[in-house]
Amino acid sequence: MRLLHVVGARPNFPKLAPVHRAGRAAGVEQLVVHTGQHYADSLSDAFFRDLGIPWPDFNLSVGSDTHAVQTARIMERIEPLLRKERPDWVVVYGDVNSTMAAAIVASKLGIRVAHVEAGLRSFDRTMPEEINRLVTDRLANLLLTPSRDADQQLLAEGEPTEEIEFVGNVMIDSLFFALPAARETGFRQRIGVNGSAVIVTLHRPSNVDDPQRMASIARALSAIALEHEVVFPVHPRTKQRLMDAGLEIDRVRTLEPVGYLEMVDLMEHAFAVVTDSGGLQEETTALGVPCLTLRPNTERPITITEGTNRLVPEPENLLAALQRVNKPAKSPRPEGWDGHAGERVIDALLRHTRSIR
Repeated sequence: MRLLHVVGARPNFPKLAPVHRAGRAAGVEQLVVHTGQHYADSLSDAFFRDLGIPWPDFNLSVGSDTHAVQTARIMERIEPLLRKERPDWVVVYGDVNSTMAAAIVASKLGIRVAHVEAGLRSFDRTMPEEINRLVTDRLANLLLTPSRDADQQLLAEGEPTEEIEFVGNVMIDSLFFALPAARETGFRQRIGVNGSAVIVTLHRPSNVDDPQRMASIARALSAIALEHEVVFPVHPRTKQRLMDAGLEIDRVRTLEPVGYLEMVDLMEHAFAVVTDSGGLQEETTALGVPCLTLRPNTERPITITEGTNRLVPEPENLLAALQRVNKPAKSPRPEGWDGHAGERVIDALLRHTRSIR
């Protein structure tokens, strides 16, 4: 079996790592294509070091641009590569532009597509990621789901049962793999962050592209900082929007983007996390850290029903929500969040490959 993995943005790399490790252990031939959708070292290259992923075999170097331009560049540059390599499967991850673009090109070339993290839905089509999820799942030949509710969603949308495989959450595989190394970084102690800090990450257009909403978020974080240390590694997109709006966040400690291990070290010991990221909703659930998601919806409802996550649609409600936070008692993690999802992905791919030969 020959796999070609396509990744391109920060959320993809922790999903790739456990699948690639499991494939290597099973003797599977594998190629990694990095589209270059995120190209700064802190946003991609560090993941290859921190998670033990071999350096990419190919880098398409598409860079940042509008969704349309970026997607078009990926499609244009990956097509000749897929024509040449002709893998048994193109494996795509999550919901970024690279995922959808690779799925479209592979499908038109008659190459089977496997989607890791299939079936997640926010039901909000104003989110670019929701469009990517819908298109990718319609095209994929194998839908590898992180939770049972994702199975049910795909069945409700008419996907054939035989194309759906519950494998569990590969992000949690990477989290468990990284925890010892994250603790050894000493990052939190080195920069003097205490155990009652609130860690913040924000990058979604719905939060950062609207100057009025961004100003409301800044006021909310400043208010929280009167009660807790607030540490905010600022995504480059968010940094630019803050500068464009002439906003400063009083009393909040801002950092340049941090690597995966450093972020895990910050998050494990946080009082709470404020985010609009999908992955952090899952990681905080696995770690038992309270999470306030600054969105009206989530494509990961299991983090609410079985985890530590709470939606806070309006920034002005953040402080009150944080004041109601209690550290949860340790509880069983959701099904499939056991550190072996990557192995189940490879098992599913091997079985489906044999069944079509």
